[in-house]
Amino acid sequence: MDDMNIDSLERLALENDLRKALKRREMLVYYQPLVDQSTGQIMSVEALARWQHPNLGMIYPAKFIPIAEETGLILPIGEWVLMTACSQAKAWHDEGFSTLRITVNLSVRQFKQQNFVNTVTRVLQATGLDPRLLELELTEGIVMQNSMDVLATLQELKALGISLSIDDFGIEYSSLSYLKRFPIDTIKIDRSFIRDIAINQDDAAIVTAIIAVAESLKLKVVAEGVENKDQAAFLRELHCNNIQGYLYSRPLAAIDMGLLLQKGTILNIENE
Repeated sequence: MDDMNIDSLERLALENDLRKALKRREMLVYYQPLVDQSTGQIMSVEALARWQHPNLGMIYPAKFIPIAEETGLILPIGEWVLMTACSQAKAWHDEGFSTLRITVNLSVRQFKQQNFVNTVTRVLQATGLDPRLLELELTEGIVMQNSMDVLATLQELKALGISLSIDDFGIEYSSLSYLKRFPIDTIKIDRSFIRDIAINQDDAAIVTAIIAVAESLKLKVVAEGVENKDQAAFLRELHCNNIQGYLYSRPLAAIDMGLLLQKGTILNIENE
């Protein structure tokens, strides 16, 4: 019982602090590159929220995003992340990295806002970012609702020129029919299937099937959570060269990501 009370108190304290985090400029955006392992070229970067708590240090999304979702704080935080990421991407484009794509995650609550497309349009106008270089990353939970409202919103986003991807693909038990019905460009295979892909036949079979389905529907595929050469080599055999993970780079602060971009290409960490 005492442990439960401690957990409740800790959560309440985090919630109270989270309400002040944006105003106190404690929120940060880190960036993780997506690499074409056949060339070493950075194709895009994914924007990832971080919270630099004044007393607790760096807090990762797994701890504060659920609180933000439950309280509705995800709406101002999500919009701030989108604005910050688009502004940073435009700055990199102006520095000469003109084809770099920026990927931003969306929560269910963000996506279901009545004025969400207007919010995205306003951010694009404010930052001057080319919408063709913005990718919005959805969870399967959003598209699994399979409603006309979801379809209408996705079509409006596509009409702006924005790309759409499905994050953590495969972890939801769902029909694959939405891949055909909705205007999705990319699927990102969840890291749980990548972890043991080189040694577990079931994971290997699942990833092989996902890639085959994606190819038949002319969708791009990204493998998340690639951490070692064996995983990368297996994916290369399946012609899945778009990979993201610690093998190439952890999420980085904007200044460090800029230095990585200046290198032109990126070798995996084990080869550096």
